[in-house]
Amino acid sequence: MIALALDAFVQAATQANGLEHLPPPPSGGAWFLATVVKLLLTFTIYMIGVMMVIWLERRVCAFIQDRRGPNRVGPHGLLQSVADGVKNIMKEETYPSQAYLPLFVLAPVMSFIPALLTWSVIPYGAPWDSQWGTIDTALAPMPIGFLFILAIGSLGVYGIVLAGWSSNNKYSLLGGLRSSAQMISYEIAMGMSTIPVLILAGNVSLDRIVSQQGGWGLHWNAINCTIAWFIFMIAAFAETNRLPFDLPEAESELVAGYHSEYSAMKFSMFFIAEYANMMTASALMATLFFGGWDIPFTMWDNVAPHTLLKTLVTFAFFWVKIMVFVFIYIWVRWTLPRFRYDQLMALGWKFMLPTALTYIVVIAGATLGLEFAGFHPDSWQFAVAMLVINLVLTGILFGLIDRGRLISPSYSRLDKRDLAKLRRARFDRARFEPATSEGGAD
Repeated sequence: MIALALDAFVQAATQANGLEHLPPPPSGGAWFLATVVKLLLTFTIYMIGVMMVIWLERRVCAFIQDRRGPNRVGPHGLLQSVADGVKNIMKEETYPSQAYLPLFVLAPVMSFIPALLTWSVIPYGAPWDSQWGTIDTALAPMPIGFLFILAIGSLGVYGIVLAGWSSNNKYSLLGGLRSSAQMISYEIAMGMSTIPVLILAGNVSLDRIVSQQGGWGLHWNAINCTIAWFIFMIAAFAETNRLPFDLPEAESELVAGYHSEYSAMKFSMFFIAEYANMMTASALMATLFFGGWDIPFTMWDNVAPHTLLKTLVTFAFFWVKIMVFVFIYIWVRWTLPRFRYDQLMALGWKFMLPTALTYIVVIAGATLGLEFAGFHPDSWQFAVAMLVINLVLTGILFGLIDRGRLISPSYSRLDKRDLAKLRRARFDRARFEPATSEGGAD
């Protein structure tokens, strides 16, 4: 009975996502071999990618600050991350005397594993129609892949909260509490921002979301759902604890936050998890809003035959998109200051959540109206109409409603008249100070 129920569920999900006409996947030994190869390749590329992103951040940081950065270990410092990893493996593990050791040891693992699991459902290349059957590039191509990412990705906060509580350190506890409040606040906005994407795609399959954006680039959701992309990107910064949302580990306030008591490889696992989450968020942005592995301005990768060459080329384009978003992460970190805590909460609850809810209604109404007018979502007329709608909404949001007051982290709550009085008083004080100092010298 259980087997029949599972088979019925798989058939229903396949039909709901429009996958019943696709070539069958490989079976037997070919499927097992393909799964093992994809598992090894995904883990290897992912970990090497994390190592290279750490090197890239250090080099970009050095360029922004006008210094050289890592350049001693390997050509151009490429092996510096390897040297740091070897150093952390060889360092002594220290355990606080008052820490709760079971959760203290488990916390880094709980932060690291969810970041790896989310990659199992992301398609990072076009499927390959091999002689053994169609081989998907996703490790586990689930019909509910997007829901799987939301469920697994939200588990990472448990590792941070447990690290802060089990350390029995007040700074670590404050960092864990900040992180839990921050992630809960911005997860809601992130989830709401993806609903317009699901409305246009018609289901929650990542393969279907990518195929819906295929073509000449006009159907990318960054064009059709521009405001949703803005909200998702801001929430992704907050979810990964990156500047200007790094309050859980604010060094100037909390020493190092939730990982203050960690050392050696456990300390490194939190940083590896942070960069892994950064790559996962970049891959999600590329998949949900920029066509995934789709190559813009061409239909070559979207039509049969799906050869191995197409799989490799689309894989390369997908990683180019990921690296663009990773660079944006690094650029923002070394450019913007940190939010205050009240600004962080106000941005999430007072601005992003109402904007996401309003945008869902607008996009649902626009989609229904355009389909009622006879424009199919796959037509270029639909894409142009959505582009115009999003340009108007972006102008209204940033030009009329916001005007730099809600989103900007440096805005003042003072009334303009009070701010003018303070500036005038400062100017008067600066003008009289030289005369006072000269009189005292006489």
